[in-house]
Amino acid sequence: MTKLQKADTTEQNDRQLIELFLEMLAAEQACARNTLMAYDRDLQNFYSFMQKPIDQVRADDILAYLNNLVERKDSVATQSRRLSCLRKYFRFLLSEDIVDCDPTQTVESPRRGRQLPKTMSIADVDLLLTMAKEQTDPCGIRLLAMLEIMYSSGMRVTELVSLPLSVLPKDPQILRQTRMIHIKGKGGRERLVPLGAPAIEALEDYLTVRDEFIPVNQKASPWLFPSTGKDGYLTRIRFFQLVKELALKAGLNPQVISPHVLRHAFATHLLQGGADLMSIQKLLGHVDISTTQVYTHVAADHIIKLVNTHHPLAKKQK
Repeated sequence: MTKLQKADTTEQNDRQLIELFLEMLAAEQACARNTLMAYDRDLQNFYSFMQKPIDQVRADDILAYLNNLVERKDSVATQSRRLSCLRKYFRFLLSEDIVDCDPTQTVESPRRGRQLPKTMSIADVDLLLTMAKEQTDPCGIRLLAMLEIMYSSGMRVTELVSLPLSVLPKDPQILRQTRMIHIKGKGGRERLVPLGAPAIEALEDYLTVRDEFIPVNQKASPWLFPSTGKDGYLTRIRFFQLVKELALKAGLNPQVISPHVLRHAFATHLLQGGADLMSIQKLLGHVDISTTQVYTHVAADHIIKLVNTHHPLAKKQK
C-alpha cells in the first residue's frame, strides 16, 4: 500500500494529497515555484467549493464547479487554467489508485478565442528607455539595465529578476565579445539569450552601484538584482510597479505597458525586422512553436507587405 493509499479523505489528508501532487510536479516536470503556487491556489479553491470526498467527485460536480466560475464572472482563461489543473490532478490521483475514474475526462474546455498579446511600438519603447536614462540615481540605473536586458533578450520577467550573478563572466571583455548569456528558464530549461550593446552598457553602469542594493546584514548576494525581499532579489511585483511608474512619467498609458508587454515587443519587433519564427521561438524559450505563432497575427500587416514585395507570384501581378 502506497503512502497515498493510506490517506483518507479528511481535510488534513486532502491537503497531503495536494502537497504530494505538487511534489510530483516539481520532481518530474520541474515546474517553477510560481506555477506550483498557482496549482495550489486552484486546488484549494476547488476543494472549498466541492465539500465532498475527492473519490466521490464526478463529471457533474466538475461542471457545477465550472458553472460557479462563470457565475463569479471569472475569465475564460481562468476557467481553462483551473480545468487544466484539475485534469492533471485527477490523472495523478488515478495513477495512485486514490480515485477509480477521472471525472474531467468528458468535460470540454471552455471555448475562447485566441488572445493577441499586447505590444508596444518601437517609438514607445524608445520613449520609455529615454525616460529611464534620465533617472541617474541607483534605482534609475538599475531600472534602465533591467529594461535594456529585457528588450534585448526577450526574457520572462521571473527569469530576469532572478538572474544569478554567475550568469556574467568574470572578465567583462568576454561578455562584450560574445554578447550572450546562458540562463535557466521555465521548467529548468537552459538557453542562450542575446545582449545588445545598449544592454551591456547599461548593465556595466548598474554593476558600479549594485552593492547599494545588497541588504545591510549581508556581505554579498548571489543575485544580479539583490533586494531585501524574502527571496533575496527584486520581486516581479516591484519591477512591475517601477515600469508602470516610468510609463506614467514618459506620458505613456501605464494600463497597457508592463515588463511582459516589453517581452512581447521584443518578439514582435524581431518578426517585423525579418527574423524567422524558429529563431524567435528559441529566444523566447517556447517549447511549442504554436505559442510563438501568435506573433504572426500581431505583425500581420508587415507580413502581408513582405509577401507582396518578395513573393515571385506577387511580382508577376504588378
